[in-house]
Amino acid sequence: MIATEPKASLKGGEFLIKETDASQVFIPEEFTEEQQMIAATCREFLEREIWPRLEEIDHAKSPELISSLMDKAGELGLLGTSVPEEYGGFGMNFNTSMLVTEVTGAGHSFSVALSAHTGIGTLPIVYYGNEEQKAKYLPKLATGEWKAAYCLTEPDSGSDANSGKTRATLSEDGQHYIINGQKMWITNGGFADVFIVFAKIDSDKNLSAFIIEKGFGGITMNEPEHKMGIKGSDTRQVFFNDCKVPVENLLSTPGNGFKIAVNILNVGRIKLGVAAAGGAKEVITQSVQYANERRQFGTPIATFGAIKHKLGEMAIKVFTAESASYRAGQNIDDLIEDLKAKGMSDADAKLKALEQFAIECAIMKVHGSEALDYVVDEGVQIYGGMGYSADAPMDRNYRDARINRIFEGTNEINRMLVVDMLLKRAMKGELDLMGPAMAVAKEIMSIPDFGADEDEGLFVAEKKVLRNLKKAALMVAGAAVQKFMMKLSEEQEILMSIADMAIEIYAAESALLRVEKLINTKGEPAVELQKDIAIAYLHEAVEKVNIAGRAAITSFAEGDELRVMLMGLKRFTKIEPINLKVIRRRIADAMIAENKYIF
Repeated sequence: MIATEPKASLKGGEFLIKETDASQVFIPEEFTEEQQMIAATCREFLEREIWPRLEEIDHAKSPELISSLMDKAGELGLLGTSVPEEYGGFGMNFNTSMLVTEVTGAGHSFSVALSAHTGIGTLPIVYYGNEEQKAKYLPKLATGEWKAAYCLTEPDSGSDANSGKTRATLSEDGQHYIINGQKMWITNGGFADVFIVFAKIDSDKNLSAFIIEKGFGGITMNEPEHKMGIKGSDTRQVFFNDCKVPVENLLSTPGNGFKIAVNILNVGRIKLGVAAAGGAKEVITQSVQYANERRQFGTPIATFGAIKHKLGEMAIKVFTAESASYRAGQNIDDLIEDLKAKGMSDADAKLKALEQFAIECAIMKVHGSEALDYVVDEGVQIYGGMGYSADAPMDRNYRDARINRIFEGTNEINRMLVVDMLLKRAMKGELDLMGPAMAVAKEIMSIPDFGADEDEGLFVAEKKVLRNLKKAALMVAGAAVQKFMMKLSEEQEILMSIADMAIEIYAAESALLRVEKLINTKGEPAVELQKDIAIAYLHEAVEKVNIAGRAAITSFAEGDELRVMLMGLKRFTKIEPINLKVIRRRIADAMIAENKYIF
């Protein structure tokens, strides 16, 4: 057996070079009764206040409706989940706040407004505010008395956030910063009372962050943007024209704004991933119900193999996304508690933990959003002609899902960040990637070991497959680094292929570990379908790792190096074939019988 380390000693990105024991991961089935009650409250709120009014929300002429719904959410405590108790919130741990985000992720435009307020709008003050700022703003944000918005993006900045042109100039008397600039794509802009605004002080190279109240004056905005989806969320351009901000409303220190933005985006990324999983579950339920109701050739379309294939595959992707999300969330929670036990403040511990697992946050943003996109696309297909009708739910599902691959940094940016962060940590000596990569390079020149596995326990063959997939990723990444050195950052296509390999490995391993832990607690007969899901995803991951690896290798290797690396890739992406059709049908049949997503 491979030795494992204590939970809190795990580092972000280490999944590529170390094996994780199933006992170390958190799985959704472990949520307590209290946490499940919180989830039930969230779902009841959607059923009562949001889902019956989706059409009204989308076509509202003013932001008052969303604002009033936020008030109702505040009455239930849904706006204060991550606010410390001493400031009027509930001080929930990270994975509990993830659970709230997952369930409310099925709330379409409302979930966007809620996430913007509770996440990027409130957390900068939670993590970076001084005591006076926290005492002044957090109690009102926790109840919803004040609503929050986050102003980072500018017309010319996009993914290059630090290139923003908004300026802050200290007044002659030193009492105020005078803010001038333009921000765009500002969620909740039309009804926000508090804005987290990023600007450069005078000629500073880096952004600073400010807490700006609407009542300060000098703030104007355009009419709401006309968008492809999430039409009910209030999104605007916001203009600051000689906006006078008291110096005490500088958040953190001058020039620390970019770091604030990056760390808050880490939260947004992983929570977007789990929100996507929550939304996808509801889409699957709608798809199953329609497939049971819709009859063709005298029988429900749910009986057709093509439909079962879609439903089974949808469930496989969502179960896996959920598994990986809570695995990463618990890693963050464990490190927070470990750092606090060592004397670090609560806010600093949270920031450090999020920074440590920024790689996994980026992975979950990509994986969750693309799983949701797959699910809504197949949902449209299952509905057929009605899927294209605005009178059926798939129209809204399809349009609203598309933004998630752009939110919190595009998926392309996040893919490149995954590899960039891995390599930077390796260069700093925080992760030993090159040692294992060099070992793999030697291994592909040796004769393959066809000996029997000595390991015992569950998923012996599958874990060997995962070990080999990790070798494939290390082989490609190591060779790319040697080939391009410091210029690798310019090879975006190669970086994205390596990222795809890492994403699939993390997702497949997470699903397998979840099922292994379930088997250890409930017994294998009770979780046969979950086992089907994990095995099926692993087989698909092998194919995807092979495709991504081949795309990367053929982009830079030639001659003997090309042949050797392709040979190594082939060796490391082998798996015994199984009948995936039967597996998908079993998964689909179980949902069809229950008329909903059941995992």
